[in-house]
Amino acid sequence: MSPSEPSSPQPAPISGPPADGSGAAPAALTARAPHVPADRLVAEMVPPPRFQGARFDTYLPDPNQASQAEAVQVLSAFAAGIDGGDGPAKRRWFAKGSRKPAAPKGPRGVYLDGGYGVGKTHLLASLWHATPAPPERKAFGTFVELTNLVGALGFQQTIRTLGDHRLLCIDEFELDDPGDTVLVSTLLGKLVDSGVALAATSNTLPGKLGEGRFAAADFLREIQGLSAQFRPLRIDGEDYRHRGLPEAPAPYDTETVIRTAHHTPGASLDDFPALLEHLSKVHPSRYGAMCDGIRAVCLTDVQAVPDQSTALRLVVLADRLYDREIPVLTSGKAFDELFSDEMLRGGYRKKYFRAISRLTALARDAAPLAAG
Repeated sequence: MSPSEPSSPQPAPISGPPADGSGAAPAALTARAPHVPADRLVAEMVPPPRFQGARFDTYLPDPNQASQAEAVQVLSAFAAGIDGGDGPAKRRWFAKGSRKPAAPKGPRGVYLDGGYGVGKTHLLASLWHATPAPPERKAFGTFVELTNLVGALGFQQTIRTLGDHRLLCIDEFELDDPGDTVLVSTLLGKLVDSGVALAATSNTLPGKLGEGRFAAADFLREIQGLSAQFRPLRIDGEDYRHRGLPEAPAPYDTETVIRTAHHTPGASLDDFPALLEHLSKVHPSRYGAMCDGIRAVCLTDVQAVPDQSTALRLVVLADRLYDREIPVLTSGKAFDELFSDEMLRGGYRKKYFRAISRLTALARDAAPLAAG
């Protein structure tokens, strides 16, 4: 997904103190267009802040879904079976008198097969933490972050950079772009040859409406020659963010949002249509850096997104906000009105439902800010 280059001028961000004159001026996301160097892309390939504390023993399986408890057991064993030594993982073909090492028996990867909200990212992050290797020998990122790394470093340098890792975790493997799928599948094949263990989750292909999930058989077919390297691990269940939780709070009035932004240290304040316009000018790989130092996001005049390109950019921003546990306080439309019925029936429906689910959770987190 590449940002377009609109010719229309950027709307001005909201500014000025609340009516009572109190509080400091909040930041504006629309004023941020950070540059992210390649070395930061590599260094940040760790579980996001929301999942820094994720462990297998903090995952709470749904007692009605036996597959969730089974997944913890299987992944724990998978982590224990990964060589965590400090020496290079690459095979030393050039060593004098050495023989070609025996290929590891069994799959070198695991695919977490389940719908959104069943805790796949928590389990993926738990696997990263449980693998007995130093942090610099493990990598964790979304498919988009991995393709951004290839774009920044080049294909061969990416292989050299990740080839001595013990584990690569890929969250939300993007299967809706055949070109990128082939590129990353080829990359993963090279990494497996270097001894890197793999773990992945994926999204839904366009046209795959079914259960809101992408079936393991389809995933294995799409990654072509890598299918033998992955053991599918089915995780059933409903979205945990809605399991016994109250509905998301209704949007606030504009005055409340502005007042909260000025009274909350580290808050940002933006007009929602202006923010959508700004996202079209910033590459999605920079959305995380755009949120650096932000402790709450306040948005006025939330509206339904006008088109699919805009919607997909908003999905990326929602993911970065959720990863960083940044509360979101809004006025205007509710989050379940962001995407049209046509979008929610289309090929990217899983992404949109995930964004609604995550933004709803962040709206709950923001409620105490408005009450303060």
